[in-house]
Order: sequence, then C-alpha cells, then structure tokens
Amino acid sequence: MSGSTTWRGARGGEAAIQPVAVTAAAPRGVWVVIVNYNTAGLLERCLTAVSASCLDRPLSVLVVDNDSQDNSVEMVRRQFPQVLVLETGRNLGFARANNVALRRILALLPEPVRCGHAVLLLNSDCFVESETIARLVAVLDREPTVAVVGPKLVLPDGRLDLACRRSFPTPESALWKLTGLATLFPRSRRFGRYNLTCYDPDQPLEVDAVSGACMLVRLQAIEEVGLLDEAYFMYGEDLDWAYRIKARGWRVRYEPAARAVHVKGGSWGRRDPRVLWEFYRAMALFYRRHYAPHQSRLLRGLVYAGIGLRFGLALAVLVVRRLASR
Repeated sequence: MSGSTTWRGARGGEAAIQPVAVTAAAPRGVWVVIVNYNTAGLLERCLTAVSASCLDRPLSVLVVDNDSQDNSVEMVRRQFPQVLVLETGRNLGFARANNVALRRILALLPEPVRCGHAVLLLNSDCFVESETIARLVAVLDREPTVAVVGPKLVLPDGRLDLACRRSFPTPESALWKLTGLATLFPRSRRFGRYNLTCYDPDQPLEVDAVSGACMLVRLQAIEEVGLLDEAYFMYGEDLDWAYRIKARGWRVRYEPAARAVHVKGGSWGRRDPRVLWEFYRAMALFYRRHYAPHQSRLLRGLVYAGIGLRFGLALAVLVVRRLASR
C-alpha cells in the first residue's frame, strides 16, 4: 500500500470503511472496534463519523453487539455493509466484548504484518472528526516507543471530558479525588494529578492512561501485553491495560490535535445501582491488582473502606434523586 493513497470517506457514506480482507492484506492498517449494547441511534452517528475519516491506509470496522434488542445489528448491516458485525448472544460487558474483536483481528492478520497495524477502541457514543484517526496514527508513526494514544474528548456542551488524560489512581491521588481536594485545587500539581487538571488540555502530554472511549493501540503492544482483563466488566479495563503496557516499557500519549465528542454515559444508558457497583468494583480491583500487594494491611483496609464509603454515598444520592423525581 503506497503512503500516497488516501482512503477518504464521504460525509454520510461508508467509502472510508474497507472490508476486513482489504485491511488484513495491507502492510499498514487501522481496525476500529466498537462495542454496542442497545445504542442504535448513537452507533449510526458514530459509524457515520468514522466513515468520513481521511487516512493514508485502509480502515476496517468491527462492531461487537452485546445482544441488543433495538435493531442495532439490522441497522449496521443495512447502512454500513462493509462493517463486520460480531454478535455475542449476551451482554459480555466491555472488556470481554472488545476481546472478541481483538481475537478476530489477530486471527485475520498474518504475523509478519501485525507490527504495521493499530486498533482503535471506540465507544458508540463517541464521535470522531474527519482528521482524528489520522492524527492519532501520526503519533504512532513518528514515535515508535508510543503504544497508546488518545484524543482530546469534549462533552456535548464543549467542556473537557476529564477522563481523556489521567494518571494512575495511586492511593495518594485517589485520596485527593475522593476527598474533593482535586476539585477544589485543580491547578495544583499535587492535588490535580488524578485527571491531570494541572496541565493545559490543549498541549500534547505524556500520560499514564487515556480514555477507553477512544484510544488507539499499537497491535504489537497488544501481542506483547495480552488482551483486556476480563475481570473488569465496564470500567477500569482501560486503566489496567495502560498500566500493563507501560510496565513493558511502552509510552502513552495524549494528543489534543485529535478531537472527538463524547456523549458520556450514552453507551450504557442511565445510571443505576449496577453501574455504580461496577465503577467502584473496578476501582477496588485495580487497587488489588497493582498496589495492594506492596502496601501494609492498615493502608489496604483504609483504601477499601474509602472505596466502600464512596459507593455507599453515591448509591444514597441515586436513591434520593429517584425518589425526588417520582
């Protein structure tokens, strides 16, 4: 594939999306993986945005459907025939569903060409601009030690999605977040570490992690580190992956020249007790996996108690809001 070839999508069409066989046969390519669960409207908008991408290499899309009941699968097959749909038959969650697609990509690609390919994990409620994917790819092309790169994510009202660039939730940074000090002093290099609010969001930055809502990962790094940890259901798997990737010597970058709109929460619907439980369970799981083994029993107890307290408070707020809305 010549570097001068531009795979240009027309607005509202699927011209930029190639059949998987085309991308699998190319020395360089991008694979977009979208996990869907009852978000047909958002998914259509997401795929339309991807279709308008301009790129110097072929791009294929795999949609993993977690047993949607809203005609999502029929919509994709009708409007985006180049997209490969993988139906799971049940709701596997985010990590397991993404792994279904990652295994398929690895099976499609001969080993000698895998190093020239990258995978974009993309939420169905995340809408890229036409140059977003190309700008993320450019970071991997010019920085061979970077394995993961994420764009600047903005909410529909224009505010920054703070999760698009993060440090790892160490006990210290998590403490400032949980106690509210990170919110009170966002510019502090000490208290603002959790979401890196102490740094200019319009400047490129080397970070610990970017958001799994839109993250481009070098396939070579995936082969080295392994797939997403399926112990996480819908939160935390991106942080865990970044932690393992960095532990192997790779770097993670935030690239604000690449942008996407994130309708945060759109891909899983309204908050409910299960969602809250999974969020705080993921927090405890990440801590147990990566920090607890190196810390005292007292500190471990304090951390778990803090996570449990925050879950209890969040659940109480949810119940009060539901009662007030009746």
